[in-house]
Amino acid sequence: IMCGICGILNVRPERSEGNIKEETIRNMCSVLKHRGPDDEGIYLGWGKDGRKNIGLGIRRLAIIDLDTGHQPIHNEKRTIWIVCNGEIYNFRELRKDLEAKGHCFYTHSDVEVIVHLYEEYGAKCLQFLRGMFALAIWDEGKKSLLLARDRIGQKPLCYAEYDNKLVFASEIKSILQIKQIPREVNIEAIHNYLTYQYVPSPLTAFKGIFKLPPAHYLLWENGKVSIEQYWNLNIKNKLKMSEDEYCLRIRDLFEESVKLRLVSDVPLGAFLSGGLDSSIVVAIMSKLMREPVKTFSIGFQEEKYNELNYARIVANHFKTDHHEYIVKPDALDILPKLIWHYNEPFADSSAVPTYYVAKMTSQDVTVALNGDGGDESFAGYPRYKAVKLAEYYEKFPQCIRNMINSIVRKIPYSPEQKTVLRRFRRFAESMNYSPERRYIRWISIFDNERKKDLYTPFFREAVHGIDAFSYAENYYSNSEYSDFLDSTLFVDIMTYLPGDLLVKMDIAAMANSLEARSPFLDHKFMEFAACIPSNLKLKGLTSKYILKKAFSELVPTPILKRRKMGFGVPISHWFRNELKEYLRDTLLSRRCLERGYFQTKYLKLIINEHTSERYDHGYRLWALLNLELWQQMFIDKIPDNKT
Repeated sequence: IMCGICGILNVRPERSEGNIKEETIRNMCSVLKHRGPDDEGIYLGWGKDGRKNIGLGIRRLAIIDLDTGHQPIHNEKRTIWIVCNGEIYNFRELRKDLEAKGHCFYTHSDVEVIVHLYEEYGAKCLQFLRGMFALAIWDEGKKSLLLARDRIGQKPLCYAEYDNKLVFASEIKSILQIKQIPREVNIEAIHNYLTYQYVPSPLTAFKGIFKLPPAHYLLWENGKVSIEQYWNLNIKNKLKMSEDEYCLRIRDLFEESVKLRLVSDVPLGAFLSGGLDSSIVVAIMSKLMREPVKTFSIGFQEEKYNELNYARIVANHFKTDHHEYIVKPDALDILPKLIWHYNEPFADSSAVPTYYVAKMTSQDVTVALNGDGGDESFAGYPRYKAVKLAEYYEKFPQCIRNMINSIVRKIPYSPEQKTVLRRFRRFAESMNYSPERRYIRWISIFDNERKKDLYTPFFREAVHGIDAFSYAENYYSNSEYSDFLDSTLFVDIMTYLPGDLLVKMDIAAMANSLEARSPFLDHKFMEFAACIPSNLKLKGLTSKYILKKAFSELVPTPILKRRKMGFGVPISHWFRNELKEYLRDTLLSRRCLERGYFQTKYLKLIINEHTSERYDHGYRLWALLNLELWQQMFIDKIPDNKT
């Protein structure tokens, strides 16, 4: 059941004035309508004298049990109430076990299973759930509230405390319906955003509003809030199997994962980029489904961003019901919509094509499977090759490395973001850092050196002593494995995957009332993938070696042999052409400069370097533009076209 949830709890009812009003919960629900256009539900309760000290709200997108799945859902005695966003894929087997224990069900919904599991196991019920979810459970008897997110972080959940109340919602804009909550910028969050292109959990761009991290639950009980982690990905214990045994297990587990995600009472299809991961998903769907799979692809007029030829190879091979759409992105039209839907600054430019493909897909189906998560579990990104090459490079004698560095410094600069020479220059220049910091530099938008030039003295002082790199470095130190590539995969699974990719997919899909399901993110499949040695994922310089071998007889050969291609848009081109004046007018406006964050001289420098093609600052300028537009919309509250 895809939807948006929200709620308010009086944590100190004796100090609070008046009831939690139904109107307040409805206002919070109203801005989540895109997440759930089909239904609205509200629960108000708790109070000996009739006072309402807890309010739960939900907007529902009906996927399973269309007739009786109305939420909030309760237990037999109406003492436990739940609102849940997500899908529990193993609900049928769980229901069977619970009915054997005497539990009575009044719906056919997957969500009702959680209520009865909670009755049996309390917060430990989360261990039994196989799926994606963000949920809130109110226990009338214990007077406790449990908030929880799924293991990988596919479904979002934010919260804030104010005026003796705890408020939560699927999206920040729902929390901001509470007028008493101030709209203040979290400078530390912006500092992190400018490194990673997203705001890392548990921070949000708003001071006092937080994200519940993936695989965590928040429990309010006896007047206290506690936050606990209930799951972690174990990469330490590697299995000793032959390649054929690994392949067989990968195929079996993945087929099971896809099969679980085909349960739906509404039309279902798949995103098909023409990449390996989405092609594998479509291949297994074609094997399991009786009718042709509905597949959806988008392309661009700019040839280097266009993957439609590869998508057609897969569509023809599996005889899918294929749909294509050529996107002519109008950035001035799409940007305000994206800013509003993403709630906080978000600089992954692939949010643009993801939004378009979700919009197109939602016209034909309500559920779409995708290939998210394959790159992180099986070492699919080109940067993982750089990690391996760096290990070889470090074994060179220092005299040879010095000679290479002197040659690299003489390489003329190319404005193209992805030329071989430019990559090699960046690679060699980063070898002076530790492996951890080197990798974080590679993935960062602004590294620490650039931030010194970008920040004003005020901003520098505000983030003094806060090293943005420490967020990812902490995951390295907790990875408990000596293989650096394996540790890097773990770090990306714990940071980049939930902080960037899954946010991008959830928001883009939900903005179009579409449910996105990701078979590669099944936690049992991920746990097995984590047990495979990294040298079988990146074998030599062959990415996803063991995954390709596992599906070599199923997926067309051109897909297995093609190079990795990002899902991007021509933002660098835009900033030199149709967005040139808009970029300059926005970033050099009085409003932007008077915030006091960034040096005017440096902003002018990178804009001029980019527009004159002396340097490619496309991703940096995109990050700064998104930040400024977010501040105008959410902090300054300048009205714009949002929906």
